[in-house]
Amino acid sequence: MAGTAANAQEFAGGKRPRSLEGVAAKVHKEIVMLPQYGLFDYITYQVNGDTVVLEGSTNSLGTKSGAEKVVRHIPGVTNVVNNIRELPPSPFDDRIRQQLVQQLGNAGVLSKYLFWNNPPVRLIVDHGHVTLEGYVDSSGDANTMYVLANGVPGVFSVTNNLQVVSERVS
Repeated sequence: MAGTAANAQEFAGGKRPRSLEGVAAKVHKEIVMLPQYGLFDYITYQVNGDTVVLEGSTNSLGTKSGAEKVVRHIPGVTNVVNNIRELPPSPFDDRIRQQLVQQLGNAGVLSKYLFWNNPPVRLIVDHGHVTLEGYVDSSGDANTMYVLANGVPGVFSVTNNLQVVSERVS
């Protein structure tokens, strides 16, 4: 069973996709309920019959193995392909993460995307390269986050993969 009608790939982030059913809904729920899954982690999944393919990046210790473990125990799942990348510990990247949160959190309306148990936006920092993932309410919010992230000292590049909620394909 697919997570969406067209491509079966879903984001395990803040806003629950409307079209999730069956195994995909359970995968989504289990991933977002992981205790260490947070703002600096991004996991997607694809359900192909009884196989679930996990992708993304995680900064939180134990999240990669935890995701595989909980998905493996979902009825109907017999195979899990775990392609989640564990980001290496880095004081340099940790400083960028801290400054990103401060910069975006101080931008007024943008703080609503960051300070949830399961935030709709994810900030992935890998060797000074930032990727913005998730969902925002407007293209203005996405563009502002991109500009502010580019202004954080030490950031080499920013990839803006933010999607506007109203533009999502259900």
